[in-house]
Amino acid sequence: MVATPIGNARDITLRTLDILRDADVLAAEDTRSLRRLLEIHGVPLGERPLIAYHDHNGARARPRLLAALEAGQSVAYASEAGTPMISDPGFDLMRAAQEAGYPTTSAPGASAVVTALTLAGLPTDRFLFAGFLPNASGARKKALGELGPLPATLVFYESPKRLGAMLSDAAQVMGDARDAAVCRELTKKFEEVRRGTLAELAAFYGETQAKGEIVVLISKGEAPVVSETVIEDAIKEALETMSVRDAADSVSARLGVKRRPVYQLAMQMAKA
Repeated sequence: MVATPIGNARDITLRTLDILRDADVLAAEDTRSLRRLLEIHGVPLGERPLIAYHDHNGARARPRLLAALEAGQSVAYASEAGTPMISDPGFDLMRAAQEAGYPTTSAPGASAVVTALTLAGLPTDRFLFAGFLPNASGARKKALGELGPLPATLVFYESPKRLGAMLSDAAQVMGDARDAAVCRELTKKFEEVRRGTLAELAAFYGETQAKGEIVVLISKGEAPVVSETVIEDAIKEALETMSVRDAADSVSARLGVKRRPVYQLAMQMAKA
């Protein structure tokens, strides 16, 4: 597994170039991107096979790559951009190779997650990469509610088209004043890092269409201390207009408390 640049083509390691030069078989999430990278760095492909391996063809391409390993050949897999297996189809390939007993290794390099953490100005002593959030607002708010209280900086990948809505949902669930940062087009010509509260960023991107690859970071939360009386009052109010399940989702997200005890209490109150 070899990491590739997330933008600037020079962000590649000497070890990665050696591996790409010497491997018997090359596989890539995007073969066009890898071909271009080889050309830039003067690494000849020659007669070696370059096999596409991505989410849509992994099941078909994997046997061919495993057969190459069985034949004693070396196989190098390159992500389209960044480190393989971080929101990348390389996971299934790595697991299959390991389960078959083949030796595996990784040549580290660029990662949008780590690059964003170094630029955001938020705590880095503890962080959680949560990938992409759900598309639907309801599911997204539920996920944000579960992640919100964690004492770690939260890191997400996000689509430019959904950025404003995602930040708005985060502000509603986690609070307007929570610090955050939006990192865009990292290592590229139009790299930009915008910092502010969730409310400020939601307002900005609600009116400004973002472009490019985006990483959103939200400062660490603090698990709130909420009295049982407050929880009971919130559940009682929610049950007036919601089902038990929806009331539990709403109250746990709004108060930042675990859903299971809220759901159990809502069940009891609904039966009373």
